[in-house]
Amino acid sequence: MKPFLVLCLGNEILSDDSFGFKIEQILKREYDVGDNTEIVFSPLAGFNLLDLLKGRQRVLIIDTIVTGKAEPGTLHFLRMGHFTPAKNLTCSHQISLPTALNLGRELAIDMPDDIDILAVEAKDIETLDENMTHTVEEAVSGAIIRIMEWIGSNNEEARHHEYGEQKSPVA
Repeated sequence: MKPFLVLCLGNEILSDDSFGFKIEQILKREYDVGDNTEIVFSPLAGFNLLDLLKGRQRVLIIDTIVTGKAEPGTLHFLRMGHFTPAKNLTCSHQISLPTALNLGRELAIDMPDDIDILAVEAKDIETLDENMTHTVEEAVSGAIIRIMEWIGSNNEEARHHEYGEQKSPVA
């Protein structure tokens, strides 16, 4: 089985859309995520993500989002199927991630059932600039904390599985 995946999406030269790229760089440079988690940056979207998702048990997608309902820099933690599509998860030139996952399943490709999304409310995803806006930059540390909690829950689950224990249900 492939390791759990933290999939950081975006474009490293489009202001706030570089959020995923910056997160991936920090995680790889400053954190030990263990052997059962892989950190990957990808500028791809939609159908192009199937290869990265294939055979994964659990995935956390990091991306930018523009809902217009929250202040820039707000972090949104969402479960697949209960989210407003993030910028790189749906695009007018490509199919959305949910559509791609369904297509993958129809093609008998082993797709993950457990996908979480951590998206930051972006202010500017169109300006060519390697620097994020101040409010989105400030969200990076909070995002790292949430990601490490997600990775920690995977490590705890793996330890329980390894010793034949069952995780007690959350009330």
